[in-house]
Amino acid sequence: MSGLSFATTYTNLPDCFFTYGEPEAVSSPEMIQLNSPLSALIGVGFADLSPESQASFFSGNQLPEGVLPYSQAYCGHQFGYFNQLGDGRVHVWGEHCAPDGKRYEIQLKGSGRTCYSRGGDGRAALGPMLREYLMAESMHALGIPTTRSLAVVTTGETVWREGPLPGAVLTRVASSYLRFGTFEFAAMQNNSQLLVELLDYALWRHGPGLQTTANKAQAFLQAVMHRHI
Repeated sequence: MSGLSFATTYTNLPDCFFTYGEPEAVSSPEMIQLNSPLSALIGVGFADLSPESQASFFSGNQLPEGVLPYSQAYCGHQFGYFNQLGDGRVHVWGEHCAPDGKRYEIQLKGSGRTCYSRGGDGRAALGPMLREYLMAESMHALGIPTTRSLAVVTTGETVWREGPLPGAVLTRVASSYLRFGTFEFAAMQNNSQLLVELLDYALWRHGPGLQTTANKAQAFLQAVMHRHI
């Protein structure tokens, strides 16, 4: 494996925004899909790894050197109610610094329970992970900015939903995993300083040209709205 370079900044935010925790090991990981074009785009190569080593890496059984995985807290609407949520089955590796200078956050989905799981098993089934992989690549091909998927592995374990299903872990890549719900989470803490720190961080990551505007929050909101038109 070559090219991975992590310099994570999200965990410089106050501790309430995330919780450290490692993926839960799986019994018999096996590679299903590796996104070679995306791998080349972010400047990472896996050709020197055997399929077994790749599977161990993308299942979470083996972590990149120096990585301290974490899961993010956020809020949102689920089942008709506004709730405090969080990454219930996601472990973030961190921010990979690509050769072009861009940062890409890499995370594992279906990699086990976290403190935000709320009774869930922290796992994912193969079918939904393959659908997410295909839909993300389809949107990318249509020119629609979206989270993309780097790899899919099976775990060798059974996931129970309506019935028994093969388990899987999806590796996802995005410029960051800041959400509208991250700001909602900060607002729920009744601490305006948390919102200020989160906004400053979001501007540093995604809107550095807006840092000197008179109303940074309004300018950032307008920029986000325009990006979604």
